[in-house]
Amino acid sequence: MRQSPPAMTDTPPDRLSSNPRSPFFDETLLGRGVGIRFKGAERNDVEEYSLSEGWIRVALGKKVDRHGQPLTLKLSGPVEAWFRDAGAAVEGDAAEEG
Repeated sequence: MRQSPPAMTDTPPDRLSSNPRSPFFDETLLGRGVGIRFKGAERNDVEEYSLSEGWIRVALGKKVDRHGQPLTLKLSGPVEAWFRDAGAAVEGDAAEEG
């Protein structure tokens, strides 16, 4: 029995990473644009987040490890996530149908 692909939702996943080496990397979701609010302030420098565990990872300046990957700092606190183009995706679907 084949399963149908998951439908596009307006809720981001519990955990998402912008690093292609991570198992939580998803290019299609990142392409939609994910907004992150951490401790009440909107952040644009988030490398990875976890909603259920309440943390984000941010790059530590321009420092890199011996493999050329950016060093990150894990910050704990309340995390909110949303898709930036949620309205545009709905309008785009309607335009394609008509």
